[in-house]
Amino acid sequence: MKKNNYIKIQNRKIGIDYAPFVIAEIGINHEGSLRVAKKMVDAAQRAGAECVKHQTHIIDDEMSSLAKKVIPGNANVSIYEIMKRCSLNEKEENELKDYVENKGMIFISTPFSRAAADRLESMKVSAYKIGSGECNNYPLLEHISRLNKPVILSTGMNTINNISKAVKIFKSAKVPLALLHTTNLYPTPNHLVRLGAMKELSKSFPNNVYGLSDHTITNHACYGAVALGASILERHFTDHKERKGPDIVCSMDEKDCNELIEGSKIIWQMRGGKKEPAVEEKITSDFAFSTVVTIKDIKKGEVFTNENLWVKRPGTGEILAEDYKKIIGKYCAKDIKSDSHLKWSHIKK
Repeated sequence: MKKNNYIKIQNRKIGIDYAPFVIAEIGINHEGSLRVAKKMVDAAQRAGAECVKHQTHIIDDEMSSLAKKVIPGNANVSIYEIMKRCSLNEKEENELKDYVENKGMIFISTPFSRAAADRLESMKVSAYKIGSGECNNYPLLEHISRLNKPVILSTGMNTINNISKAVKIFKSAKVPLALLHTTNLYPTPNHLVRLGAMKELSKSFPNNVYGLSDHTITNHACYGAVALGASILERHFTDHKERKGPDIVCSMDEKDCNELIEGSKIIWQMRGGKKEPAVEEKITSDFAFSTVVTIKDIKKGEVFTNENLWVKRPGTGEILAEDYKKIIGKYCAKDIKSDSHLKWSHIKK
């Protein structure tokens, strides 16, 4: 990603020059209870989260009756039944948004249908998060692009070719877009995180902010992603892991979330740089480096040899150890006492 490239959600700039934007996704972990959702928001605030993400499900516009026969890998009932049970109605979702924002956090949500996007637009959300399952739902993407709000797009289960079509839709609409690498397994085994795929994503779309939407059970994948340039980190979130929500198994709690926010910020600060001495290291090189030193008294006109010169600490002498061999065989320009740090003026020209 190009330096200084960023998207902006409300007043928060998100990009490689800014601390990672951590999204605490309560999603549908509340199991359809606004009261529980608010408890999760409280926990996210205590953890220091900037952003809480919800999922907006309007079932009849999202699914056909065939969905009643489709059972997700992490469940024993149909996806239709899960979403019917876990969705909030419009009044409840508005109340949840107000609750999040009154606590000083950013509220965003994932619309899973056209009606869901329209609801969120009527709620005046500041950005949209689009899930991996909708990455190749180009009719829905075109609809959301016309709303002209920043978009964070997860790209799991999709190829670079599929993602290119999605990127083109938002680019044509001049919509700020960030891309998240994702593996859609709940939980995701470590070997299927594939951080290399995230780098491939960033290389394929160098003008877009990128990050990781993670479904493992620890923060390690997110930390690794930050080291590789991720600017956005998303994990499912719960107030405690004893709850029975669909995504609890791969959710972080308050402690995990706080550690992710603080840890990712530390790793972000460690990123970048060139392999050269830091100016601040001089206080160390002054004692750690070695410079050329006489190990015997040397008379004017004598030849410098391995028997009368060597290299010793500190590094505050004039001639560094790297120049030692250049001096051997040259003549001494003046008398020098033993244990003196050699100067260039001591060498006969």
